Formats: sequence, C-alpha cells, structure tokens
Amino acid sequence: MMIDLIGTLAPFLTTASFIPQAVLVLRARNTSGISLATYAMFTVGVAAWLVYGLLLGSLPIIVANIVTLALSACILGVTINDRLHLLPPGEDTLPSQ
Repeated sequence: MMIDLIGTLAPFLTTASFIPQAVLVLRARNTSGISLATYAMFTVGVAAWLVYGLLLGSLPIIVANIVTLALSACILGVTINDRLHLLPPGEDTLPSQ
C-alpha cells in the first residue's frame, strides 16, 4: 500500500511541477531563460519513460509521462518557434515595417 502511494505521489508531484513553467511560457511567450538543448533532451527522455511505462503496463508511469510530455513539448515548441523566428525574448510577433 505504501509503495503504491509513493509510486502515485512521486510522478504526480514531478508532473505538476511543470504546470507553472508551461503556463508562464504560454502566457508570456518569453523563452529567454529556457535552454533549448535541455528541454529537447528532457522531452526525448520523457518520451522514453512513456514507452517504458507502456512496455511495463504501469499506469502511474504512463499517465505521468503523457502529461509531462505534453507540458514539456509545449515549452519546447514555443522555444523552438521563438529561436526559428529570431524573435526578441517575450515578443510573439515580428515588428511591423
């Protein structure tokens, strides 16, 4: 019982920790403090954890990593978009000419 509680609580807390960052990035569109390499590696790692959870059939691992993958992919996507468009940090459109 205690193992199941820890196995459910741990992924819930680590997954929930990404919500404030994702909300901040999506609202402010400011990715200046985000490391593209770190988020890319992290997102691939979370995808690997998801595959691992699927192979094990472990519901806590699967659910936590689906949610974490969605949140980290949003942050990564906005960061990549900003870098590709060479936008100044915090701006979501190019200046008008």
